[in-house]
Amino acid sequence: MSWRHSLIRIATFEVEQLQKRLKEIEERRAAMELALDALDLEAEEEKLRARSDPAVAWCHPDYVKRWKQRRAQAEAQLNAIATEAEGARDALSLAFEEQKKVEHAESLAKASAAKETLKREGAVLDDIALQSSFRKSGLTPGRA
Repeated sequence: MSWRHSLIRIATFEVEQLQKRLKEIEERRAAMELALDALDLEAEEEKLRARSDPAVAWCHPDYVKRWKQRRAQAEAQLNAIATEAEGARDALSLAFEEQKKVEHAESLAKASAAKETLKREGAVLDDIALQSSFRKSGLTPGRA
């Protein structure tokens, strides 16, 4: 295994790890969005309950105050997750670019090696043809 192949494997591993990390972040974001939706739904239900029950209506202003605090905290967490996801996407993009560079270098090296092999094979065939030509003409190489 060449060192270039090892670099490709490392770059691929890094890309895969960053993809997993981004997926986890996106799952957390989706869960937080669901939590925000649930919080909003809960507030609507509490509002309806306050309209129908005077005992609940008495406590409703305190509930709304606390609900706003919880919602603000959840939105802050969602913003933090969005920032984290943006950073993870940037890191993934850079890692993917690096992987492609390493793969391109490997393909160039393979092409160069193939070209060199063809060049050597051509030189060997030329030498064989030259020796055959000398034999047919009755001359020996070096005395022509």
